[in-house]
Amino acid sequence: MFDYLQIVPLFTAFFVALILLIVMTPLAHQFGLVDQPSYRKRHAGMVPLTGGVAIFMAVLVASVVTDVWMKNNPLFFTASAFIVLLGMLDDRFQLSAKGRLMCQFGVAAIMAWSAQNYITSLGDIFGFGDTYLGLAGYFFTIVCVVGVINAFNMIDGIDGLAGGMSLIVLLTVVGILVATGNGAAIMEPLIIVAAIVPFLAFNLSWKGFKGNKIFMGDAGSMFVGLTIVWLLVDHTQGESAAFRPITAVWLIGLPLMDMAAIMYRRARKGQSVLRPDRKHLHNIFMRAGLSSRQALIAILLLGMCYCGVGILGEVYQVPEYIMFWSFIVLLFVYSFVIQNVWKLIRKAKRVLS
Repeated sequence: MFDYLQIVPLFTAFFVALILLIVMTPLAHQFGLVDQPSYRKRHAGMVPLTGGVAIFMAVLVASVVTDVWMKNNPLFFTASAFIVLLGMLDDRFQLSAKGRLMCQFGVAAIMAWSAQNYITSLGDIFGFGDTYLGLAGYFFTIVCVVGVINAFNMIDGIDGLAGGMSLIVLLTVVGILVATGNGAAIMEPLIIVAAIVPFLAFNLSWKGFKGNKIFMGDAGSMFVGLTIVWLLVDHTQGESAAFRPITAVWLIGLPLMDMAAIMYRRARKGQSVLRPDRKHLHNIFMRAGLSSRQALIAILLLGMCYCGVGILGEVYQVPEYIMFWSFIVLLFVYSFVIQNVWKLIRKAKRVLS
């Protein structure tokens, strides 16, 4: 790992993000790029939504200045710039869900069609040999990209959650790349990590960073979602793939399952699947009596468990169809628990009392 580790790009990303987070705070208030308290958002005062912009700019500057490039970097940064701009506009003007979705499909098309970073094979997930998609892989990738972008956007509901979940996934990818002999690619996820850390310091009010609360905003959550799915597709496809596609699914399993369960519940009630509410996993934990910080820790630990399953499946080469159907079963269990969580909690209290 240390043979491929480059300190200068990481320090560049870290300090550029740190400086931008400080400099952009007054600009956020000036241009109205702030988050105001509401029935869904229980924070105090108007909080700048510039975390995502700072993270993106830090990654861009570090990549250009130090010549550490993402694969197909011009197209990656083009797609990222569009998704960050979309997020900024949404943060400022509250765009319609349909309009936002159409723009996300356009960004996904840049990744799949222009950058040719798309899913060609799902692996042996059905037990009958590798499932190759052919031209359908383009369209399947576009749907997957939009899904992951929204999964990370939806999970961003309490301080540190989207950023913390992103760090867990990215660092897991780094570990797998090193373990599989693909250490030359670790700088890509590590630069993103270096840019996210200073944001988390402000967002979680770490010692020395209190008094300057900053949110990631839609720009940030969608950017990290796009970055993660870009890396996962890149490293699971082709002859030089570092790990299997089903492993990638497990790495982001918690955000995906939370999104799927929420959309299913909304659809059952005849509501728009993109309609915001206060019934996400973190909302449930907090309504059950946990503080925001306790809910954060619990969810991140749960996210680590999903990544752990993916790692174990990869290390021990558990058949892909077993990993796939295990994921599907867990998805149904997760959805059932989320739909009936309060009934289950009441029953548990009666049993324990």
